Amino acid sequence: MEYVSRCSPRLRRIATLLAGDPARGDDLVQETLTKLFVQWKRASGADNIDRYVQRMLYRVFIDDRRRKWASVRLFDTMPESAYTASDPADAMAVRTALRQVPKGQRAVLVLRFFGDLSVNETAEVLGCSVGNVKSQTARGLEALKGALNPPEAPLASSSGASR
Repeated sequence: MEYVSRCSPRLRRIATLLAGDPARGDDLVQETLTKLFVQWKRASGADNIDRYVQRMLYRVFIDDRRRKWASVRLFDTMPESAYTASDPADAMAVRTALRQVPKGQRAVLVLRFFGDLSVNETAEVLGCSVGNVKSQTARGLEALKGALNPPEAPLASSSGASR
């Protein structure tokens, strides 16, 4: 299927960022593409098939998060990175910080800044208002900033300082 070949890399990137790791992202893409195959007649008739499939991916992500078994983790961190960046440490820091952002805000940030969607397109994919996307973007960016630059702990004063 030509459409799947064309859209898979972008879906994988978005799914990996939503899920927080490449393996879960691949699972989300696989499930989304399976559903797309079953619903191809309806999907191919959509005004914007890319937005239709992105919405499917987001719904699969939300449904997956609701499943109890999705909370089981075998590893604290993934052994490999799916990102290629000029500075792998920066990519890892962003990925780690993004996992600390609440899932609704994370979804908005991923769709807006990694999926290259506008505010209106993001609202359409998520099925929410433009105002909600704007507020979730602002809150998500603040949460991401806080996760990337945690406040420094105050220095403990020594109680036995020499005089």
